[in-house]
Amino acid sequence: MTQSFLPSMRQLVARRLRDRGMSQNRISSLLGITQASVSLYLSSDVKRAYASLAALNVTIGDADRLSAQLSSAVTDGPVEGVKTMTSIWNGLLGRGLVCDAHRGVYPELAGCDVCISEYGMRPGGMAENVADVSDAVRALEGSPEFVAIMPEVSVNIASAANGATNPADVVAVPGRVVRARGRARATLPPEPGASVHMARVLLLAMSRRPGHRACINVRYDGKMGDLLRREGIRPLAVRGVRGPGIDDPTVAAMEKTLRSHRGRFDAVVEEGGGGIEPNVYLFAKSARDAAELAIRLAKSYSAR
Repeated sequence: MTQSFLPSMRQLVARRLRDRGMSQNRISSLLGITQASVSLYLSSDVKRAYASLAALNVTIGDADRLSAQLSSAVTDGPVEGVKTMTSIWNGLLGRGLVCDAHRGVYPELAGCDVCISEYGMRPGGMAENVADVSDAVRALEGSPEFVAIMPEVSVNIASAANGATNPADVVAVPGRVVRARGRARATLPPEPGASVHMARVLLLAMSRRPGHRACINVRYDGKMGDLLRREGIRPLAVRGVRGPGIDDPTVAAMEKTLRSHRGRFDAVVEEGGGGIEPNVYLFAKSARDAAELAIRLAKSYSAR
């Protein structure tokens, strides 16, 4: 992790942040490293980073997707950056991708499967939700139109288990679904507890509409607002505000609005402002249904 994976990802992320116009001082602050280290990363041949990651069974395509997600995460704050990095690394361990490199250093671990057992997907009652989100992700990745309605904060899609009461009962995509080479791409396989934010939005919606068992977020603007009305989708409008003690402005705004709202709603519209990007959260009975709704909206959005 510290000798191969972390330095390689830092280099890829540093290059992405540089390409977004950030100074070396700003990049060093976001990554928690010195400006001299940033300068070295930016001047070094990126092929070396890809080669180090390939030794961990991370392809160039996967490396690009992961670095794109980490770039977005670190700009959201250090906690989000650490959370995303931990999720990515645990996912690699759980799928056994690091085993070859580890056994190359310690041949006596030839029969070891500790990481797969510890971090891999465990069998249980949420397998149906994992399959549901996996199916939805495949649909999104197969749609050339869907990228048209992907917001800058990227996309996630969530599915709640029967009796869900907390984020651990909600399956989502670790690191979100990002834009890569003109298509939507999931950074990692879905797993329970992967997105606290999406889980909280979905659980709040379920408290009023139990049929809302899944949700997906997409971009929101005037054109999307028109499409929602044409599709007969009833939105609940909220406007999150950042402030002391507010860790999730959109969820806080939802909680406040739902105290007085008694009507039906099929979506939550975060109107944005104050550094918060406008988004619409679409609800459905399943993640696959949510994905199909989003793709249908994307086709109409692209055609107009």
